Amino acid sequence: MSHRFSEWAGAAAAVAAVAWLASGPAAGQAPQPQTGCPLQEYALFHSCALEKAKTFNPPRTVDGKPDLQGYWRAPGSGTENIEEHPKTSDDAGGASMVVDPPDRKIPYQPWGRQQAQENRDKYVEPNTACFPSGVPRVFHTPTRFETLQTPGYVVLLVERAHVYRIIPTDPRSHVGKDIDLWLGDSRGRWEGNTLVVDVTSQNGKPWFDQRGNFSSRTAHMVERFTLIEADTIHYAVTIEDPNVYTRPWTMVYPMRRLRPFELPEEACHENEYNTDGLIKLGYRIYPGARPPAAR
Repeated sequence: MSHRFSEWAGAAAAVAAVAWLASGPAAGQAPQPQTGCPLQEYALFHSCALEKAKTFNPPRTVDGKPDLQGYWRAPGSGTENIEEHPKTSDDAGGASMVVDPPDRKIPYQPWGRQQAQENRDKYVEPNTACFPSGVPRVFHTPTRFETLQTPGYVVLLVERAHVYRIIPTDPRSHVGKDIDLWLGDSRGRWEGNTLVVDVTSQNGKPWFDQRGNFSSRTAHMVERFTLIEADTIHYAVTIEDPNVYTRPWTMVYPMRRLRPFELPEEACHENEYNTDGLIKLGYRIYPGARPPAAR
């Protein structure tokens, strides 16, 4: 059996084992009132959540891992701009999701900041064209998702565009370095009560937001999912891409539990009419940025 076939067979087994998951204590749990941390001021949420995580004892699956199962939503304010932005007639505004560096701005190299502006001025926003949102925007674009667990896997089923992530949590290597994926290649591990997910092999085509903030195909991301109370996950992702940024940087936001629902068959491309209009105005489908070193 080939390594590729074996991996997909394991993924299929993870999804097939969903019935087993219902025995987890949080399965089907209705959301409870939020008990403390501010949810819209992301830097304050970050510091508050780190303190809560020190004392919170999360529910466990039958194999003893923290139980992240359930239905979740992250804030949608970052879909316009993950940096701080004011409220306007067509933008709800919001605080910066960036918590490091201290100025709470993406630490672009000079060409990168210029490229982000060029992205907005010249290209169709990838979400508008119904492409997958990529990591981490797959969560903070307005959408809902379901988390499932089985020994050796965490499965994320996302409402928008029917995307999903199957994250092995047993020791295994990443796929080959020449493979590029919209959602990257994810490998998970448990560090105490935190699910840590290492993401490589991205294609560099998704944006972080509508402002054109971006990474390249050489980006390396490390996500951290930590329950800080029964109905709130502290989500943090550190992004490293030396071709684009001057240093690694981190963004943070909460994920809040929802009542159980059935994931709908969301239509995006079938009812999407903006892309053709933008192309007629001279915009192009975004091909992914090319750092100066790669030109």
